Amino acid sequence: MSNLERKRLGDILVSANIITETQLMETLEKKSADQRLGDALLERGILTDQQLIEVLEFQLGIAHVSLNLFPIDETLLGLLGVDYCKRNFALPIEKNGTQLKVAMADPLDFVAIDDIELRTGFTVMPVISSKNDILESIDKFSQVNRDLHVETSGRLDDESQEEAPAIKLTNQLFMQGLALGASDIHIDPLEDKIHVRYRVDGLLKTDRVLQASQFASLIARLKIMANLNITESRLPQDGRIRLTQSEQIIDLRVSILPTVNGEKVVIRILDKNKAIKPMNQLDFNKRYLQALIKMVEQPSGMVLLTGPTGSGKTTTLYSALQHINRDTTNIITIEDPVEYQIEGINQVQVNPQINLSFASGLRAILRQDPNIIMVGEIRDEETAEIAIRAALTGHFVMSTLHSNDAISSVPRLLDMNIEPYLVISALNGVISQRLVRKICENCRVEHIPSAVEKTVFDKRFIRIEKIYKGSGCSKCLNTGYKGRIALHEMFILDEKIRDLLFNEASMFDIQKEAMRQGMIPLIDDGLLKVKAGFTTLEEVLKVAKVN
Repeated sequence: MSNLERKRLGDILVSANIITETQLMETLEKKSADQRLGDALLERGILTDQQLIEVLEFQLGIAHVSLNLFPIDETLLGLLGVDYCKRNFALPIEKNGTQLKVAMADPLDFVAIDDIELRTGFTVMPVISSKNDILESIDKFSQVNRDLHVETSGRLDDESQEEAPAIKLTNQLFMQGLALGASDIHIDPLEDKIHVRYRVDGLLKTDRVLQASQFASLIARLKIMANLNITESRLPQDGRIRLTQSEQIIDLRVSILPTVNGEKVVIRILDKNKAIKPMNQLDFNKRYLQALIKMVEQPSGMVLLTGPTGSGKTTTLYSALQHINRDTTNIITIEDPVEYQIEGINQVQVNPQINLSFASGLRAILRQDPNIIMVGEIRDEETAEIAIRAALTGHFVMSTLHSNDAISSVPRLLDMNIEPYLVISALNGVISQRLVRKICENCRVEHIPSAVEKTVFDKRFIRIEKIYKGSGCSKCLNTGYKGRIALHEMFILDEKIRDLLFNEASMFDIQKEAMRQGMIPLIDDGLLKVKAGFTTLEEVLKVAKVN
């Protein structure tokens, strides 16, 4: 190994005044046995990726490398293998004599450094890079070696020659969807052709047009793979397909709907690795992240997420559940449908055909000695009342609700004829969430805001000198956007807010008090993320209004 002194990360961060001794001790106490200290600090919002990089760079003199700008020797990936590199967030990038330069998310992971030296026979020179940079580079260099395996009830190896074109076509459709990072694949039958569209970053775009003659074999192949009735074409059907790509399992949820031109297929791509993120990667600002962690670590009460369909509520819920998932807790969910299966959590799927609704399932869950309950959605008075009473009797409950913003969730529950004192006593907080497209980091450029754009920021008392946009490149398919980022508004019910609600104060007065205590409205969170260069004003104004 290099001459890097074996210092402990916690001591370095405390001596650099990045964290306090108290924060270090609390994190060490709360983190799981196999969790790294740096990851635990990032997860709790005490530290940011950038702060960690800066302190290691300046305190220890470890170089920071942006991998997209570094001429990486792609052949070195084979020294350790894809799985090892992903597991340890370490990527060999340059060989010089007997020295091997390795990009690491944690260059103080001396166990990993020693192991790499033993495996390769080289002396390791660690440099620091972000986890995202490392994973993206590994994916980029290993993509050419990936193969797709489909688990299905149909035969894979001995299909007839007639079926072979359909097999090839379905595999192409799946591979393209995964390569684009699509959330859905749409197969639309028209009168004389078939349109294949992909939803990428929330927007649908036509990718290819197929001949009408290919339709019957394509639909038949998808039905076989999803274990559906191949002879039924008059009724809707739902099924699942499981893919294995480079030892990574990806589930596809298949929905088939009869239309006048034939059966329309929508395939939802469920990538567990993208859906269940550490809480520090959910795009919350630092204040909101720490408030959310405090809320979900409470032993009882209720936390609600609001927002339209496709606003990332499920991702936030699953990430929160994963954060509090311990052997010592009994976590049970009731969902419609169960999108991702999480180890250690008991998940129940709603089934209207046998009268298993949210309400009836919730009643059964309460007889299972739960500590934590997640209800997929509060849709009716019965579900709302059972969930709220559960939150008041020692359980921690999380759920989603449809409302325009965080504060209006309270009158929304009251409209369901729930007693006001129950709602006010049970509710710990509400998070309103929206998703907007993120500027492509590869082609992001700054520009001077126009007079109209400045007016929007001025109305919200935010000073702005420059903003950003994507100029378009091959990585973002010339859209200027790649990926999505979440905007948030968080309403926390403390004693002062509860007193106002008990005294039937107006929603205006409650909002005023919440903002006095630090609530950042959705529009302001969006504008601050525009100012920081994450997204554009056009994207924010699609989901939030300027008052």
